[in-house]
Amino acid sequence: MSKKSRKKSSKTPSGSPTAKKKAPKTKATTQTKAAKTQRTLASKSTATIAKTASHGATSKQLKSSKSASAAKPVLAEGQKAPAFRLPRDGGGVATLSDYAGRKLVLFFYPRADTPGCTREAIDFTRLAGAFADAGTAVLGVSADSLKAQEKFRDKHSLGVPLISDEKHEMLEAYGAWGEKSMYGKSFLGILRTTVLVGSDGRVAKVWRNVRVDGHADQVLEAATSL
Repeated sequence: MSKKSRKKSSKTPSGSPTAKKKAPKTKATTQTKAAKTQRTLASKSTATIAKTASHGATSKQLKSSKSASAAKPVLAEGQKAPAFRLPRDGGGVATLSDYAGRKLVLFFYPRADTPGCTREAIDFTRLAGAFADAGTAVLGVSADSLKAQEKFRDKHSLGVPLISDEKHEMLEAYGAWGEKSMYGKSFLGILRTTVLVGSDGRVAKVWRNVRVDGHADQVLEAATSL
């Protein structure tokens, strides 16, 4: 073999230094591309999460704004009492016009046959005669069904009519339906409220966030002095 051929052969064997140098370079290039791909995916993922979070915050804000704008004005003293027509215990319906020319007490309670609501209904029943002497009718209102209202009446021998407002129409009109909280959670429900309507059909007094103890006596005093 000539010197030229031997020299050429020595540069091209599979185990030559030249071949060994190319392998690490190829591996490094592959690792670099993989790293870039991971960084790109991570960036896209972060952008997607940020976009989703931003959209969620916007939706929540829009929802809150919509709820706030849809809120009805609070019933105020001196305002004409909102008309109503709803079923009552014992059959038939109760309407505002049924009490035209008379004073009327409407006490809104969260749920029939619960401790606070039971004490309140019993107190108004106890004072039913005194309210009648003061020319004042008394009605209890909740979102319970008629069946539940009648069971409540019979169990505790209640002597005041009970109205069923399952669609919350009257409750909302009188400001007795709204946001409540319990154990750190917020929800919509009945706000214990009492409204005294004068013989002129206008709201004479409103009690909100009622505390049951002694409440019926306070309402009777207000009705008597009206």
